[in-house]
Amino acid sequence: MELSLKDFLDKKVAEFNTPDFIPLDPVSIPHRFSQQQDIEIMGFFASILAWGQRKTIINKCIELAERMDNAPYDFVLNHEEEDLKSLLGFKHRTFNDTDLLYFMSFFKQHYQHYTSLEDAFLQGSFSEERNKVEQALIGFRSYFFSLPDYPIRTRKHVSSPLQKSSCKRLNMFLRWMVRKDDAGVDFGLWTRLQPKDLICPCDVHVERVARKFGLIQRDKVDWNTALELTENLRLLDPQDPVKYDFALFGLGVIGEM
Repeated sequence: MELSLKDFLDKKVAEFNTPDFIPLDPVSIPHRFSQQQDIEIMGFFASILAWGQRKTIINKCIELAERMDNAPYDFVLNHEEEDLKSLLGFKHRTFNDTDLLYFMSFFKQHYQHYTSLEDAFLQGSFSEERNKVEQALIGFRSYFFSLPDYPIRTRKHVSSPLQKSSCKRLNMFLRWMVRKDDAGVDFGLWTRLQPKDLICPCDVHVERVARKFGLIQRDKVDWNTALELTENLRLLDPQDPVKYDFALFGLGVIGEM
């Protein structure tokens, strides 16, 4: 059964992990840029804003990029207070300009000290007893909100395993940045985090299909559910378990299940 499931899911990965996947998915937003820091910044925004209809998410991210003159890294590093007026009024669901202005403050502070956003996920020490990405996400949230006077309301937009969250959006962002193959959907810009350490994003489509295959047994969706799913996917491919996100998500979206 395991071998037949692997064969089926491998086939679906090959079917969905193609350039045709990009235009209708939020990953299309970072694909509009070529500079690494632009890709990181807009990839992060695209993942954080990724709830609701994909078309709406993409349109809001395009709007956000336009508010930064389609040069997000330059805007982050060089904006003056007057420039921030262009961000006022931005809103998507519960994410508003208060949250956006803090994100800008964080990015500016970070990129003044580091050349890559990957360093934001590598703060502190790591224990071999725990999953590296779990520790990275915990450290990232602490680091992200390390600036003084951050808005309390903004904390809900950056999740952590300590909150028992499945961290769907951040896991998706890490997949984009870390995974690398010949298909060209994921960027593979980062090398200090490895594909084998990634945790599968557990959105409603992935969860539904994964349950049908017996890859999830837990009743609720939380961090342990994401770990359970990923551990079962590692049985199929220990070096790149999260590639099956393409298969599970694709099957869920097109309704084949």
